[in-house]
Amino acid sequence: MANVLIIGAGGVGQVVAHKCAQVEEVFENITLASRTKSKCDKIAAMLPRKIDTAEVDADNVPELVKLIEKVKPDMVINVALPYQDLHIMDACLETGVHYLDTANYEPPEEAKFEYKWQWAYQEKFKKAGLMALLGSGFDPGVTSVFTAYAKKHHFDRIHTLDILDCNAGDHGLPFATNFNPEINIREITANGRYWENGQWVTTEPMEEKRVFNFPEGIGDKDIYLLYHEELESLSKHFPEIERARFWMTFGESYLKHLEVLQNIGMTGIEPVEFQGQEIIPIQFLKAMLPDPASLGPLTKGKTCIGNIIRGSKDGEEKIYYVYNTCDHQDCYKEVQSQAISYTTGVPAMIGAKMMMEGKWMKPGVWNMEQMDPDPFMDDLNKYGLPWKETWLDKPFQ
Repeated sequence: MANVLIIGAGGVGQVVAHKCAQVEEVFENITLASRTKSKCDKIAAMLPRKIDTAEVDADNVPELVKLIEKVKPDMVINVALPYQDLHIMDACLETGVHYLDTANYEPPEEAKFEYKWQWAYQEKFKKAGLMALLGSGFDPGVTSVFTAYAKKHHFDRIHTLDILDCNAGDHGLPFATNFNPEINIREITANGRYWENGQWVTTEPMEEKRVFNFPEGIGDKDIYLLYHEELESLSKHFPEIERARFWMTFGESYLKHLEVLQNIGMTGIEPVEFQGQEIIPIQFLKAMLPDPASLGPLTKGKTCIGNIIRGSKDGEEKIYYVYNTCDHQDCYKEVQSQAISYTTGVPAMIGAKMMMEGKWMKPGVWNMEQMDPDPFMDDLNKYGLPWKETWLDKPFQ
C-alpha cells in the first residue's frame, strides 16, 4: 500500500489523480499539490474517495522538501512543467523518496529537450537507493514500452522505428493546443530531427510530410516529422536501430494559425519590453489561449498512437504495427478530461504502480524501455488504454 504525492493539477494531473484513486489496493493515500491549491481542491471534489491537497511552488526546492517531509510519500509523481523536473528530483533526493515524470527536462531559456540533465542524476539516485523513472507518459512512455515489447517478443533485431501520433479529435475552436500551450508550441516550432545510421539528421520545422491511413475508422491524415525525446533514449538503448523517426498529425487550420503567430513573434521565448516591463511572448500567448483542461467536453473523435517497427526474426524480415486508439468523449465520461491528457495520465499511474508493487524497482535513473515491458502492457489493457498489434505488408517510407 503506497502513499503518493502528485505534483501538478493540470489536465494530466487530473487524470493521474482519478486513476490512482481507482486503484485503492495500491494507492492507499494520495496528495495532490500545485501552485494553485484551488485547482487541486476542484479535482479532489470529483473523486470517488478522499484525497489530500496542498499548495507548493515546484520551482522552490526548500518548499518542495517541506511538503514532502510533511506528506511522507513513498514516491512523487511529477506532472508539473518540464522546467521543474530537476527541482523535484533534487527534493526527492534530499527527502529520500522515489521519483517519476512524464516528460524530460527542458531549460526555460532554450527550446530544447534532452535527457543529459536527468541522466546525470544516475549515480546520485543509485547511491541513495532511490529510483527515478523518466517519461512515463504515452510518447514518451508507452511508445518506449511498445518498442521493448516488440524486441522481446517479435524481433531478434530492430532495423527501423517510426512512432506515429495522431489526434483526430475536433474541439470546434479556431486555435487551441491539447496540452500546455507553451510546451506544445515550443515543440512544434523547433527543427525536426531523426536518428539515422548512427547520427542525427536535422530538418526544418514541418519540412517532412507524409500521409498515413490510421486504423479504427480514422483514415488518411497528414503527418509531419518532429523531434521527440524518446528518440534519444531509444537510439541509445537499442543501438541496432538504423533509423528512428517521430511523426505527428496537424490540420491545415492549426498550421496556418501557428504560422501567423510565428510571423508576428508571438511564439518567441526571448523577453521583450512592454510598457516598462519584460514579458515573454509565448507565455503571454499561453495566457490568451484556451486552457487545455477546458477542452474535454468540447472534443470529439479519437487519438491513435503507435509504433511501426521493421525488423528481423530468425532471418526473416517483418513489419509490425502496435497501437492504441482512444475516444475523447469516453475519456471525458470517465475522468472529465480529453484523450490527450488521458493517454499521458494513465501511463503515469501505471508506471507508479509498477514501482510501488516492486515489479519495476531498482536504484538509479531509468527510461521506460529499460524495464520489463510485459506487466506494463498487461496494465494498459486493464486501466483504459488497450492496445492492438498487426503485421503490415509494406514498410512505412
